[in-house]
Amino acid sequence: MLKDCKPALLIIDMINDFNFAHGEILSQKTSTIMPSILDLKDYFYQNKWPIIYINDHYKLWKADLERLIQHCSNERSKHIIDKIAPRKEDYFLIKPKHSAFYGTALESLLQELKVDVLVLTGIAGNICVLFTANDAYMREYSLFVPQDCIASNNDQDNSNALTMMKEVLKANIEPSKFFYEQ
Repeated sequence: MLKDCKPALLIIDMINDFNFAHGEILSQKTSTIMPSILDLKDYFYQNKWPIIYINDHYKLWKADLERLIQHCSNERSKHIIDKIAPRKEDYFLIKPKHSAFYGTALESLLQELKVDVLVLTGIAGNICVLFTANDAYMREYSLFVPQDCIASNNDQDNSNALTMMKEVLKANIEPSKFFYEQ
């Protein structure tokens, strides 16, 4: 299915300190989606498709990956960050608000890469992933949001966000294995 397209994998807010209300719950849920995201990353590497990390800046206001990782690493996050951290061939952007498009160079990067399909993964599904999907839809990107690759601190909120992305934003929300079987 993706083979006839120019896809990019967006990994949203996975470098995270989880130091907020419900952070411990979201950390646990993030651990459960990690294997699926890592499998997708491998699939994108095999096909030489771009992988783009978009992350909160944690008031550092610098797209300094090492500094952000150091800032976010703690008991709740280190096991996640160690596995999901970007490789040097990946793209890395910081964002000031919820959407990966708002106040970032993402749109210009996607145009430069001639991307027409976005595969959205990360946290929180009901906030940053949903807002990014909305902005991508308004820019007429085809959307894939594998249901096993997003997490929110509340399962019902995550389910509602997936329903919204499917019904309103026309996103494909099949599990990530769907992409390998096409």
